[in-house]
Amino acid sequence: MPRELIEPHKGDKRYARRDANGRFKREVEVGRSLAADRRQHAKTKAKPGEGDRGDR
Repeated sequence: MPRELIEPHKGDKRYARRDANGRFKREVEVGRSLAADRRQHAKTKAKPGEGDRGDR
């Protein structure tokens, strides 16, 4: 399943990935995730919505 953007409260945006039952499996803050993407170049090309699994 692709990751989705959630905002539990104003100013706190996160990327969340759910398991097959719809429960949250993994959450990361948007700012930290985008900063990590800039620091590292992945060999894997990711599909849209799967940005935490490789480069676009």
